[in-house]
Amino acid sequence: MKDLKEFNIPFVGLKEGSHLFEYQIGKTFFEAFQFDEFNSANVKADITFTKKSTLIELAFNISGTVNVPCDITNELFDLPINGNLDLVVKFGHEFNDEHDEILILPHEAYQVNVAQYIYELIVLSTPSKRVHPNVVDGTMQSDALRKLEELRINEEKTVEEESTDPRWDKLKDLLTDK
Repeated sequence: MKDLKEFNIPFVGLKEGSHLFEYQIGKTFFEAFQFDEFNSANVKADITFTKKSTLIELAFNISGTVNVPCDITNELFDLPINGNLDLVVKFGHEFNDEHDEILILPHEAYQVNVAQYIYELIVLSTPSKRVHPNVVDGTMQSDALRKLEELRINEEKTVEEESTDPRWDKLKDLLTDK
């Protein structure tokens, strides 16, 4: 995480009010976190930094694409992601980040590093099931999809298998005749 110094926001010299910080996130950002689920990334992170007299408000907004394999066909595709996060930074005796939306920094702190929050926002904005858009609309042609269609259980066969022997049906009548 030593490579992420550009994500430090020094707030000591900033005037009270709203400030905008923009970051372009790529694959090297995720390599610093040893996260390798994305083949590539092109995500823009905008942070609205609002400094007030006793606290700081951070509003994160991300949008872009990450290149991931499809869970069904294993084909690579660019998955669009969007996400928002609001964070309040307060000052206290010691560092505390146990709460999701409140960060407490020591009184002597002069900067805040936003890399971890950007990382978590991007990863949590990515859906757990990643399906290629061509699979959804039915235009994808691949060996994996053909094999899945071939192995698909036919519903007509299951209906025939569910019919039972008439001798067992008479036993079921005993359960209902009370």
